[in-house]
Amino acid sequence: MTDLIEDIARSLNTGAAIPYLGPEMLSLCPDSTVAATPLALAEFMTAKVSVPHKIRKRLTQAAQFIENFKHRKSVVHLMNEAFATSPPPSPLHLALAGSGAGLWVDTWYDDTFVKALAQVAPHGGCAQTQGLSQSEHFGHWTGDYGADGALLPEFPQGVRLLYKPLGSHAPAGNYLVSDSDFVEVLTEIDIQTPIPPGVQAWRTGRSFLFLGCRFDDQLTRCFARQIMKRSSDLHWAVLPQEPTRMEARFLEEQNITRIPVPLEQFSVALVKALQQAVPA
Repeated sequence: MTDLIEDIARSLNTGAAIPYLGPEMLSLCPDSTVAATPLALAEFMTAKVSVPHKIRKRLTQAAQFIENFKHRKSVVHLMNEAFATSPPPSPLHLALAGSGAGLWVDTWYDDTFVKALAQVAPHGGCAQTQGLSQSEHFGHWTGDYGADGALLPEFPQGVRLLYKPLGSHAPAGNYLVSDSDFVEVLTEIDIQTPIPPGVQAWRTGRSFLFLGCRFDDQLTRCFARQIMKRSSDLHWAVLPQEPTRMEARFLEEQNITRIPVPLEQFSVALVKALQQAVPA
Protein backbone atom coordinates (compact mmCIF):
# COMPACT_ATOMS: atom_id res chain seq x y z
CA MET A 1 0.00 0.00 0.00
CA THR A 2 2.85 2.40 0.82
CA ASP A 3 4.38 1.96 -2.63
CA LEU A 4 1.00 2.54 -4.29
CA ILE A 5 0.40 5.76 -2.37
CA GLU A 6 3.88 7.00 -3.22
CA ASP A 7 3.22 6.27 -6.89
CA ILE A 8 -0.05 8.22 -6.70
CA ALA A 9 1.70 11.14 -5.00
CA ARG A 10 4.32 11.24 -7.76
CA SER A 11 1.60 11.17 -10.40
CA LEU A 12 -0.18 14.08 -8.73
CA ASN A 13 2.98 16.13 -8.39
CA THR A 14 3.99 15.62 -12.01
CA GLY A 15 0.51 16.50 -13.26
CA ALA A 16 -0.07 12.96 -14.53
CA ALA A 17 -3.07 12.40 -12.24
CA ILE A 18 -6.29 14.36 -11.79
CA PRO A 19 -8.02 14.44 -8.38
CA TYR A 20 -11.75 13.75 -8.72
CA LEU A 21 -13.52 14.77 -5.51
CA GLY A 22 -16.92 13.70 -4.23
CA PRO A 23 -19.16 14.93 -1.40
CA GLU A 24 -17.66 12.56 1.19
CA MET A 25 -14.50 14.68 1.18
CA LEU A 26 -16.43 16.84 3.66
CA SER A 27 -16.14 14.00 6.18
CA LEU A 28 -12.48 15.00 6.58
CA CYS A 29 -13.41 18.51 7.71
CA PRO A 30 -13.90 18.80 11.49
CA ASP A 31 -17.31 20.00 12.68
CA SER A 32 -18.67 20.31 9.15
CA THR A 33 -22.40 21.00 9.07
CA VAL A 34 -22.69 21.14 5.28
CA ALA A 35 -24.81 18.48 3.58
CA ALA A 36 -22.34 15.82 2.47
CA THR A 37 -24.65 13.40 0.65
CA PRO A 38 -27.50 13.75 -1.83
CA LEU A 39 -29.82 12.36 0.87
CA ALA A 40 -28.72 14.97 3.42
CA LEU A 41 -29.21 17.74 0.87
CA ALA A 42 -32.66 16.43 -0.07
CA GLU A 43 -33.64 16.36 3.60
CA PHE A 44 -32.39 19.93 4.04
CA MET A 45 -34.45 21.18 1.11
CA THR A 46 -37.63 19.29 1.99
CA ALA A 47 -37.47 20.51 5.58
CA LYS A 48 -37.89 24.00 4.15
CA VAL A 49 -40.46 23.27 1.43
CA SER A 50 -43.18 20.62 1.51
CA VAL A 51 -42.94 18.01 -1.23
CA PRO A 52 -44.75 14.69 -1.70
CA HIS A 53 -43.62 12.11 0.82
CA LYS A 54 -42.45 9.60 -1.78
CA ILE A 55 -39.78 11.98 -3.16
CA ARG A 56 -38.65 13.63 0.07
CA LYS A 57 -35.40 11.64 0.05
CA ARG A 58 -34.76 11.89 -3.69
CA LEU A 59 -32.70 14.97 -4.37
CA THR A 60 -33.25 15.54 -8.09
CA GLN A 61 -36.97 14.80 -7.92
CA ALA A 62 -37.49 16.98 -4.85
CA ALA A 63 -35.62 19.85 -6.51
CA GLN A 64 -37.74 19.41 -9.64
CA PHE A 65 -40.97 19.55 -7.65
CA ILE A 66 -39.85 22.76 -5.95
CA GLU A 67 -38.83 24.21 -9.31
CA ASN A 68 -42.20 23.34 -10.86
CA PHE A 69 -44.48 24.45 -8.03
CA LYS A 70 -42.48 27.27 -6.49
CA HIS A 71 -39.91 28.67 -8.91
CA ARG A 72 -36.38 28.01 -10.08
CA LYS A 73 -35.35 30.90 -7.86
CA SER A 74 -36.62 28.91 -4.86
CA VAL A 75 -34.28 26.04 -5.73
CA VAL A 76 -31.32 28.37 -6.08
CA HIS A 77 -32.19 30.10 -2.80
CA LEU A 78 -32.32 26.77 -0.95
CA MET A 79 -29.04 25.65 -2.46
CA ASN A 80 -27.38 28.94 -1.57
CA GLU A 81 -28.63 28.53 1.97
CA ALA A 82 -27.45 24.93 2.20
CA PHE A 83 -23.91 25.86 1.12
CA ALA A 84 -23.65 29.35 2.58
CA THR A 85 -20.88 28.21 4.89
CA SER A 86 -17.94 25.92 4.24
CA PRO A 87 -15.74 24.25 6.83
CA PRO A 88 -11.99 24.93 6.87
CA PRO A 89 -10.27 22.72 4.30
CA SER A 90 -8.84 19.45 5.59
CA PRO A 91 -5.12 18.62 5.30
CA LEU A 92 -5.97 16.51 2.25
CA HIS A 93 -7.80 19.40 0.56
CA LEU A 94 -4.75 21.60 1.13
CA ALA A 95 -2.26 18.95 0.02
CA LEU A 96 -4.15 18.30 -3.21
CA ALA A 97 -4.46 22.03 -3.86
CA GLY A 98 -0.70 22.41 -3.38
CA SER A 99 0.21 19.46 -5.55
CA GLY A 100 1.38 19.61 -9.14
CA ALA A 101 -2.05 18.76 -10.53
CA GLY A 102 -3.16 21.12 -13.27
CA LEU A 103 -6.82 20.14 -13.12
CA TRP A 104 -9.13 19.18 -10.27
CA VAL A 105 -12.67 17.88 -10.68
CA ASP A 106 -15.00 18.59 -7.74
CA THR A 107 -18.48 17.07 -7.99
CA TRP A 108 -20.16 18.67 -4.99
CA TYR A 109 -21.56 22.16 -4.46
CA ASP A 110 -19.51 23.41 -1.48
CA ASP A 111 -16.68 25.95 -1.60
CA THR A 112 -14.18 23.99 0.50
CA PHE A 113 -11.72 23.23 -2.28
CA VAL A 114 -11.92 26.80 -3.56
CA LYS A 115 -10.79 27.89 -0.09
CA ALA A 116 -7.95 25.37 -0.18
CA LEU A 117 -6.71 26.72 -3.51
CA ALA A 118 -6.86 30.28 -2.21
CA GLN A 119 -4.83 29.31 0.86
CA VAL A 120 -2.01 27.55 -0.96
CA ALA A 121 -1.84 30.04 -3.84
CA PRO A 122 -3.34 33.28 -2.49
CA HIS A 123 -1.92 35.43 -5.30
CA GLY A 124 -1.99 33.11 -8.29
CA GLY A 125 -5.18 31.32 -7.36
CA CYS A 126 -6.93 29.11 -9.83
CA ALA A 127 -9.53 29.58 -12.54
CA GLN A 128 -12.84 27.76 -12.24
CA THR A 129 -15.27 26.32 -14.76
CA GLN A 130 -18.78 25.39 -13.61
CA GLY A 131 -21.68 23.55 -15.16
CA LEU A 132 -24.72 25.76 -15.85
CA SER A 133 -28.42 24.97 -15.75
CA GLN A 134 -30.08 25.33 -19.12
CA SER A 135 -33.17 26.72 -17.39
CA GLU A 136 -31.11 29.77 -16.40
CA HIS A 137 -28.40 29.89 -19.06
CA PHE A 138 -29.93 28.37 -22.17
CA GLY A 139 -27.34 27.58 -24.81
CA HIS A 140 -24.39 27.92 -22.41
CA TRP A 141 -23.12 24.72 -20.79
CA THR A 142 -20.43 26.20 -18.56
CA GLY A 143 -19.39 29.46 -16.95
CA ASP A 144 -15.74 30.45 -16.47
CA TYR A 145 -14.47 32.44 -13.49
CA GLY A 146 -11.13 33.89 -12.49
CA ALA A 147 -9.46 33.36 -9.13
CA ASP A 148 -11.15 36.55 -7.94
CA GLY A 149 -14.60 35.20 -8.87
CA ALA A 150 -15.02 37.51 -11.85
CA LEU A 151 -16.80 36.07 -14.89
CA LEU A 152 -14.36 35.45 -17.75
CA PRO A 153 -15.31 36.09 -21.37
CA GLU A 154 -13.85 32.76 -22.53
CA PHE A 155 -12.36 29.53 -21.28
CA PRO A 156 -9.12 30.25 -19.37
CA GLN A 157 -5.96 29.05 -21.10
CA GLY A 158 -2.61 28.13 -19.57
CA VAL A 159 -3.77 28.21 -15.94
CA ARG A 160 -4.59 25.65 -13.29
CA LEU A 161 -8.29 24.84 -13.37
CA LEU A 162 -10.98 23.69 -10.97
CA TYR A 163 -13.82 22.02 -12.85
CA LYS A 164 -17.18 21.88 -11.04
CA PRO A 165 -19.45 19.96 -13.43
CA LEU A 166 -22.51 20.25 -11.16
CA GLY A 167 -21.97 23.91 -10.41
CA SER A 168 -21.09 25.49 -7.08
CA HIS A 169 -22.15 27.96 -4.43
CA ALA A 170 -19.36 30.43 -5.25
CA PRO A 171 -19.12 32.76 -6.97
CA ALA A 172 -22.51 32.86 -8.71
CA GLY A 173 -24.80 30.14 -7.32
CA ASN A 174 -24.84 27.90 -10.36
CA TYR A 175 -26.38 24.49 -9.75
CA LEU A 176 -27.30 21.36 -11.66
CA VAL A 177 -29.64 19.68 -9.19
CA SER A 178 -33.15 19.11 -10.60
CA ASP A 179 -34.29 16.37 -12.94
CA SER A 180 -34.59 18.80 -15.83
CA ASP A 181 -31.05 20.09 -15.23
CA PHE A 182 -29.65 16.61 -15.66
CA VAL A 183 -31.90 15.62 -18.54
CA GLU A 184 -30.50 18.52 -20.55
CA VAL A 185 -26.89 17.60 -19.79
CA LEU A 186 -27.31 13.84 -20.23
CA THR A 187 -28.89 14.41 -23.63
CA GLU A 188 -25.59 15.87 -24.85
CA ILE A 189 -22.93 14.36 -22.62
CA ASP A 190 -22.28 11.31 -24.81
CA ILE A 191 -20.97 13.63 -27.51
CA GLN A 192 -19.12 15.64 -24.83
CA THR A 193 -20.84 18.96 -25.55
CA PRO A 194 -21.24 19.98 -21.86
CA ILE A 195 -17.58 19.19 -21.06
CA PRO A 196 -15.23 22.11 -21.85
CA PRO A 197 -12.70 21.40 -24.61
CA GLY A 198 -9.90 22.44 -22.26
CA VAL A 199 -10.91 19.76 -19.78
CA GLN A 200 -11.14 17.22 -22.60
CA ALA A 201 -7.64 18.13 -23.76
CA TRP A 202 -6.06 18.00 -20.30
CA ARG A 203 -7.52 14.63 -19.30
CA THR A 204 -6.09 12.88 -22.38
CA GLY A 205 -3.68 10.17 -21.27
CA ARG A 206 -3.91 11.11 -17.59
CA SER A 207 -5.07 9.08 -14.60
CA PHE A 208 -7.89 9.93 -12.19
CA LEU A 209 -7.83 9.59 -8.41
CA PHE A 210 -11.38 9.32 -7.04
CA LEU A 211 -11.77 10.52 -3.45
CA GLY A 212 -15.00 10.74 -1.46
CA CYS A 213 -17.02 9.33 -4.36
CA ARG A 214 -19.55 6.53 -4.69
CA PHE A 215 -20.68 5.05 -7.98
CA ASP A 216 -23.83 3.41 -6.67
CA ASP A 217 -26.24 5.36 -8.88
CA GLN A 218 -26.43 5.84 -12.61
CA LEU A 219 -25.95 9.60 -12.50
CA THR A 220 -22.57 9.53 -10.75
CA ARG A 221 -21.36 6.72 -12.98
CA CYS A 222 -22.42 8.58 -16.12
CA PHE A 223 -20.63 11.80 -15.18
CA ALA A 224 -17.46 9.98 -14.15
CA ARG A 225 -17.47 7.86 -17.31
CA GLN A 226 -17.86 10.86 -19.60
CA ILE A 227 -15.42 13.12 -17.77
CA MET A 228 -12.67 10.48 -17.84
CA LYS A 229 -13.26 9.50 -21.48
CA ARG A 230 -10.03 9.19 -23.50
CA SER A 231 -7.90 9.35 -20.37
CA SER A 232 -5.34 6.69 -19.43
CA ASP A 233 -6.12 3.09 -18.47
CA LEU A 234 -4.78 3.53 -14.92
CA HIS A 235 -7.05 5.00 -12.22
CA TRP A 236 -7.67 4.62 -8.48
CA ALA A 237 -10.69 5.01 -6.20
CA VAL A 238 -10.62 5.08 -2.42
CA LEU A 239 -13.70 3.02 -1.65
CA PRO A 240 -13.75 1.43 1.81
CA GLN A 241 -17.31 0.15 1.47
CA GLU A 242 -17.90 -3.10 -0.35
CA PRO A 243 -18.98 -2.00 -3.83
CA THR A 244 -22.44 -2.75 -5.11
CA ARG A 245 -22.77 -4.98 -8.14
CA MET A 246 -23.06 -1.99 -10.45
CA GLU A 247 -20.16 -0.19 -8.79
CA ALA A 248 -17.94 -3.25 -9.19
CA ARG A 249 -18.87 -3.49 -12.86
CA PHE A 250 -18.12 0.21 -13.35
CA LEU A 251 -14.71 -0.07 -11.66
CA GLU A 252 -13.82 -3.02 -13.85
CA GLU A 253 -14.93 -1.48 -17.14
CA GLN A 254 -13.07 1.78 -16.41
CA ASN A 255 -9.86 0.09 -15.16
CA ILE A 256 -10.21 1.72 -11.73
CA THR A 257 -8.22 0.06 -8.95
CA ARG A 258 -10.21 0.04 -5.73
CA ILE A 259 -8.27 1.06 -2.61
CA PRO A 260 -10.32 -0.53 0.21
CA VAL A 261 -9.24 1.68 3.12
CA PRO A 262 -11.10 4.44 4.99
CA LEU A 263 -10.75 7.86 3.40
CA GLU A 264 -9.30 9.33 6.59
CA GLN A 265 -6.57 6.66 6.73
CA PHE A 266 -5.71 7.15 3.07
CA SER A 267 -5.71 10.91 3.57
CA VAL A 268 -3.02 10.78 6.27
CA ALA A 269 -0.79 8.59 4.12
CA LEU A 270 -1.25 10.62 0.92
CA VAL A 271 -0.66 13.95 2.64
CA LYS A 272 2.62 12.60 4.00
CA ALA A 273 3.63 11.25 0.59
CA LEU A 274 2.80 14.54 -1.13
CA GLN A 275 4.84 16.48 1.41
CA GLN A 276 7.85 14.25 0.78
CA ALA A 277 7.56 14.45 -2.99
CA VAL A 278 8.64 17.52 -4.90
CA PRO A 279 5.90 19.20 -6.99
CA ALA A 280 6.64 19.60 -10.68
